[in-house]
Amino acid sequence: MLVRNARAEEMARVGDLRVRTYLAQELLEPDSPYVETLRGLGRGDRGEVLVAADGDDVLGTVTLRPHRDDSEVTRSCAEGEVRALAVAPESQGRGVGRLLLHAVRDRAAAAGMRHLVLSTQPAMVAAQRLYESEGFGRLPERDWTVHPGLTLMAYGLLLAPLRPSGGPVR
Repeated sequence: MLVRNARAEEMARVGDLRVRTYLAQELLEPDSPYVETLRGLGRGDRGEVLVAADGDDVLGTVTLRPHRDDSEVTRSCAEGEVRALAVAPESQGRGVGRLLLHAVRDRAAAAGMRHLVLSTQPAMVAAQRLYESEGFGRLPERDWTVHPGLTLMAYGLLLAPLRPSGGPVR
């Protein structure tokens, strides 16, 4: 299994994987307007879509998006946003999510980002455990309401500065 940039011809499949994963976990209603947002993340966007792949099989995905002025959770150009971490239901429990999280952290640091932030639904308990085990901490002051009845929880991770050789400064 390796993590790489999603290929243009995979983007529809990646979008379907996100939606299928959210539906399987009952985090999304099939008629939700967010379905199309999930399908389209990374298309024509400044974000970088990564996939965990085993041969031609896409097992999971995550998007790294640099700060944008319309972001609900990032505050400056030194921050990046982790979006739509999703692991196919049949691939869960194999370390795919952790591998994707490591890759997005490394990409953010290499791009000069100093802080990673993300939002998660309160029901995403397994994802929250993963984030916390990887050093992300709650940022309750950045929680935000999508619509009445759904407030997303914010998490953040400070990134170690990189040495010129590309490794972290210790």
